[in-house]
Amino acid sequence: MIRRLFDLSFQHKIPLWGGALIIVSTLSVSGTLMYQAYTDLKSTLVTSATSLGSTLAQTLIPSLLHDDVWRGYEIVRAPFRERDPDNPVQPEVAMVVTTSQIIFVSSDPDHYPMLQEVRAAGRDFAQLADAIAPSEIVPVMVVEPADSERLFVAVPMIDGGARLGTLLLVYSRSALYAMFLRSALGAGLLGLVVLAILLPINWYWGQRMATPLVRLAQRMDEIPDRLPEHLEPELYNYHDELGRLFEAYNRMVEALHEKALLERGIVSAERLAAVGRLTAGIAHEINNPLAGMLTALDTLKLHGDLDQRTQRTLGLLERGLLQVRDTVAALLVEARQEKRDLGRQDLLDVKTLLQPAAAKRGVRLEVEVDVASLLPVPAGPVRQVLINLLNNAVAAAEPGGWVHCVVTSSDGNLLMEVRNSGEPIPPEHLEHLFEPFVSYRQGGHGLGLWVTYQLVSQMMGRIEVVCDEQIIGFTVSVPLERDEVTA
Repeated sequence: MIRRLFDLSFQHKIPLWGGALIIVSTLSVSGTLMYQAYTDLKSTLVTSATSLGSTLAQTLIPSLLHDDVWRGYEIVRAPFRERDPDNPVQPEVAMVVTTSQIIFVSSDPDHYPMLQEVRAAGRDFAQLADAIAPSEIVPVMVVEPADSERLFVAVPMIDGGARLGTLLLVYSRSALYAMFLRSALGAGLLGLVVLAILLPINWYWGQRMATPLVRLAQRMDEIPDRLPEHLEPELYNYHDELGRLFEAYNRMVEALHEKALLERGIVSAERLAAVGRLTAGIAHEINNPLAGMLTALDTLKLHGDLDQRTQRTLGLLERGLLQVRDTVAALLVEARQEKRDLGRQDLLDVKTLLQPAAAKRGVRLEVEVDVASLLPVPAGPVRQVLINLLNNAVAAAEPGGWVHCVVTSSDGNLLMEVRNSGEPIPPEHLEHLFEPFVSYRQGGHGLGLWVTYQLVSQMMGRIEVVCDEQIIGFTVSVPLERDEVTA
């Protein structure tokens, strides 16, 4: 049980332990004050009884010596003429007891008649008789019999060095307790007021101290799974040890983010190097048969007697092979590439190439081309960018979905917008979208968008991604220039 209390969160442990400490401290102080009040009240009673008893004892000695009962009765009755029953320092009964344990006179002769033995007055009086029985002279004595409602103060009556008897003052414990309870009630109310003030302050301050620690622990738990976020400065805007701990944590988070960026750059560089080595080997193997196919097409077009349909098909094949050549050259990051300007037919070819794949998946493909017949941008890279984006859009669209592409030119830029229906890309994947060998689609190799990004960058363009509920959109902007573009 104690172990479970120590295992509680600081958010609960600090207020609970603080509250327990306040309650124990308040109860201890209140208990000490109550005990001190009772002790002071009893001391006041004994002091008052001693003073009253000493005065009465000296006054009663002549009556006891001359056996003057009536005079003795008047003397012991004098303090009770104006009696206050709620005053605990005022005795209930006063009596004179001889050395032989006989009542000489009392202030209440009906209950304590003269010449009666003290023991006969009750069990507590029997215990009192045993306490005052010794004949030697003793000072004022306070007798508290067990299980008795009375408290006795015995004052010896001494004349000429001889003990003549004992003056007994009988007090009510219930009156003493009643007065003590009134004092204790005041102390208890004061303790409750203190608790009512300190407990809410303790709870607020405990929460104020524990909430930042809990938030810090939560963020620290996130470190193995993902990069943690910074702690808000307003959460604990002080400069004590806890504040310095927060500042150290935020510095650590900044260092972790910088380290992650550095590692990401290193991984990206390693991937690029691997891709470069891979594509360099593949490109040289592709270029030889590619050159042969282009030569064969040229020969066929020059010397063959071809109908119009065959010529269109050969044009489509030639543009596709030229695009392959330009894409291979882009992957090799050549400083200068031979390029031809983009024609309207190049863009329409893209729809022709991708329409069968879209129909196979049940995706509605729409391509709108609103450009001039010839644009001063390299045809191969633009075609490859559009093919990659439409290919990904068709693969990402759900069966029965749609893909919409619009190609326009305005303000000296070629604009390509590709939208498709389907599940949006999670935000945590967006920052890795254009990295090589990073794919979030089953069966994907992660090179399509990377090649697209490289081609757009080489054409001094930009590419943007927008995800809005069930729509994914890519926007590519490429400047229209006749000058050669240096990669």
